[in-house]
Amino acid sequence: MNLKDAAEGKDYIIDNILTNDEELDTFLFSLGCYGGESIHVTSQLRNGCIVTIKNSRYHIDTPLAKAITIHEIKGAVTV
Repeated sequence: MNLKDAAEGKDYIIDNILTNDEELDTFLFSLGCYGGESIHVTSQLRNGCIVTIKNSRYHIDTPLAKAITIHEIKGAVTV
Protein backbone atom coordinates (compact mmCIF):
# COMPACT_ATOMS: atom_id res chain seq x y z
CA MET A 1 0.00 0.00 0.00
CA ASN A 2 1.21 3.55 -0.54
CA LEU A 3 0.79 6.61 1.63
CA LYS A 4 -2.02 8.02 -0.53
CA ASP A 5 -4.08 4.86 0.17
CA ALA A 6 -3.65 5.18 3.95
CA ALA A 7 -6.54 5.88 6.31
CA GLU A 8 -6.67 9.13 8.26
CA GLY A 9 -5.79 8.89 11.94
CA LYS A 10 -3.77 5.68 11.69
CA ASP A 11 -0.12 4.84 12.27
CA TYR A 12 1.98 2.99 9.70
CA ILE A 13 5.55 1.84 9.16
CA ILE A 14 7.40 3.08 6.08
CA ASP A 15 8.58 0.16 3.95
CA ASN A 16 10.35 1.99 1.15
CA ILE A 17 10.52 5.25 -0.76
CA LEU A 18 10.55 4.62 -4.48
CA THR A 19 12.21 7.65 -6.07
CA ASN A 20 15.07 8.05 -8.50
CA ASP A 21 16.06 11.39 -6.99
CA GLU A 22 19.01 11.08 -4.60
CA GLU A 23 18.60 14.68 -3.41
CA LEU A 24 14.94 14.04 -2.52
CA ASP A 25 15.88 10.81 -0.74
CA THR A 26 18.47 12.70 1.32
CA PHE A 27 15.96 15.43 2.17
CA LEU A 28 13.32 12.90 3.26
CA PHE A 29 15.91 11.08 5.36
CA SER A 30 16.75 14.36 7.12
CA LEU A 31 13.03 14.66 8.03
CA GLY A 32 13.03 11.16 9.49
CA CYS A 33 11.14 9.69 6.54
CA TYR A 34 12.89 6.40 5.74
CA GLY A 35 12.28 2.66 5.80
CA GLY A 36 11.38 1.26 9.23
CA GLU A 37 10.24 4.59 10.65
CA SER A 38 6.68 5.13 11.89
CA ILE A 39 4.41 7.68 10.22
CA HIS A 40 1.00 8.97 11.30
CA VAL A 41 -1.51 10.06 8.65
CA THR A 42 -3.25 13.12 10.04
CA SER A 43 -5.43 13.83 7.00
CA GLN A 44 -5.85 12.98 3.33
CA LEU A 45 -6.24 15.93 0.97
CA ARG A 46 -7.06 16.19 -2.73
CA ASN A 47 -3.49 17.25 -3.52
CA GLY A 48 -1.65 15.03 -1.01
CA CYS A 49 -1.73 14.28 2.69
CA ILE A 50 -0.65 15.67 6.04
CA VAL A 51 1.57 13.32 8.04
CA THR A 52 3.38 13.39 11.36
CA ILE A 53 6.91 12.02 11.52
CA LYS A 54 8.89 12.27 14.77
CA ASN A 55 6.51 14.88 16.27
CA SER A 56 6.68 17.15 13.19
CA ARG A 57 3.92 17.67 10.64
CA TYR A 58 4.51 17.71 6.88
CA HIS A 59 2.45 18.04 3.72
CA ILE A 60 3.36 15.31 1.23
CA ASP A 61 2.10 15.91 -2.32
CA THR A 62 0.28 13.15 -4.21
CA PRO A 63 3.14 11.97 -6.48
CA LEU A 64 5.49 11.59 -3.50
CA ALA A 65 2.76 10.01 -1.33
CA LYS A 66 2.28 7.38 -4.04
CA ALA A 67 6.04 6.67 -3.98
CA ILE A 68 6.11 5.95 -0.22
CA THR A 69 5.14 2.35 0.49
CA ILE A 70 3.83 1.56 3.96
CA HIS A 71 2.20 -1.14 6.04
CA GLU A 72 -0.16 -0.90 8.98
CA ILE A 73 1.19 -1.52 12.47
CA LYS A 74 -0.36 -4.78 13.64
CA GLY A 75 -2.17 -4.54 16.95
CA ALA A 76 -2.01 -0.74 17.03
CA VAL A 77 -4.74 1.09 18.90
CA THR A 78 -5.85 4.41 17.42
CA VAL A 79 -6.86 7.03 19.98
